[in-house]
Amino acid sequence: MAKTLTEMAVEIVQAQAGVGKMSPEEIESALQKTFSTLKSIQDLESGKTETVEPEEASELEMYRKDPLKSIQRNKVISLENGQEFKVITNRHLSQFGLTTKEYKKKWGIPLNQPLAAKSLTAKRKKWAKERGLGEMLKKARAKKAGKK
Repeated sequence: MAKTLTEMAVEIVQAQAGVGKMSPEEIESALQKTFSTLKSIQDLESGKTETVEPEEASELEMYRKDPLKSIQRNKVISLENGQEFKVITNRHLSQFGLTTKEYKKKWGIPLNQPLAAKSLTAKRKKWAKERGLGEMLKKARAKKAGKK
């Protein structure tokens, strides 16, 4: 017996959730996106050519209206093209002729806000605290200020 699109979407998202933590909103969004992608693939295979996804475009517009929502627990959504990343890099932004600073200014994101998934930022913060990098920085700044 062939699996339904819903069953396939659930299996795909379940596998993704097993690899990393996902919030209920992310699971719901992933299910909807996966299902619509599977449906569009099925339509293409059967000869139906409806490939425009207005839902995806409206989702990107939602993030553009409130750019901080594009920085989520396990992903960051590029406001330029809607791609999902763990970290938005200068290499990606260079495709649009932007630097990180210009991107943040364009979309109204605070300059001190990392363009990285919140889970990754938390891991980096924990790692830095464990290694005492904050104290090292304080000492280096004090030493530098003493030389001037």
